[in-house]
Amino acid sequence: MKNITDRHEYILKKLKEDGKVSIIELIDLMKVSGVTIRKDLKMLEDKNLLFRTRGGGSIKNPYASERSIYEKELINADEKQRIAKAALKLIKNTDSITIGSGSTVFEVARFLNPSEHITVITPALKVGLELCNRNNVEVLQLGGMIRSNSSSVAGNFAEKILEEISCGIVFLGVDGIDLDFGFSITNLAEAALDQKMIETAQTVVILADSTKFDKRGLGKVCSFEQVSYIITDDKVPELVVQQLEEKGVKVIIA
Repeated sequence: MKNITDRHEYILKKLKEDGKVSIIELIDLMKVSGVTIRKDLKMLEDKNLLFRTRGGGSIKNPYASERSIYEKELINADEKQRIAKAALKLIKNTDSITIGSGSTVFEVARFLNPSEHITVITPALKVGLELCNRNNVEVLQLGGMIRSNSSSVAGNFAEKILEEISCGIVFLGVDGIDLDFGFSITNLAEAALDQKMIETAQTVVILADSTKFDKRGLGKVCSFEQVSYIITDDKVPELVVQQLEEKGVKVIIA
């Protein structure tokens, strides 16, 4: 398939059918070089007809965009509540947990009503305010500069506190889950703090609805071998669940 028009029509047809294409697949199907395919994908991206990804192209934007927590709260609210309720079942006899920033993990704080004493460590002001008068909950609020988009702190002050403590479970939200790149968020400072929170925890739990899959944020938070559980909704394809579990991550569908 040497004609550029025919190639572009074929690529767009595959995108419409499958949602994404891979360079290796297109080389085999169209019998042209990888250099030619990459040029075709760039031309189509320049015309806003697709998004280039690692190893191919996608009809959906693979890059996560930063939104305020108040905007995020309105997106997939029911799914986030189910995910949070499933997360609570993992706490059991744990006497300390960390709750990160983000709309999904905030739901964990909203539903947390322990019968035994628990310490909650958090950089998120909304989490601290939600829990500060809750029975059997003691809050360790991390300090630092507050980011208005997330109503959460990040930076050296918070990271230094984390160097002196440990906890049983950390619950984190992410903006992107990519099978090659790992877990990521859109802000570098918060990504660095999430990395520190992961270091303090015995168990790492990622809470993410299905819209976060096949996306990447600017800052990588962790890789798959660092994560014990992903809790998500039932819109995640079975193949993706299988691939995650092959990487050693237990997937809980809420």
